[in-house]
Amino acid sequence: MQRNLVKRRLRAAALGQLSVLPSSARAVVRALPPSADATYADLDRDLDACLRRAVTRASGDGKR
Repeated sequence: MQRNLVKRRLRAAALGQLSVLPSSARAVVRALPPSADATYADLDRDLDACLRRAVTRASGDGKR
């Protein structure tokens, strides 16, 4: 059941983050075992940070 809870939380968080991504973008979200103990707010915050970083890197504005 924990895996399904994480999956539902990440799916809901991802729907809220769609505006961050360009319309042509594709993203794969992978949940690691520690995410089972994360709250929705934690997952949402981390997903937001990761997607923003990915968009910045993809646009060539980010430093590596």
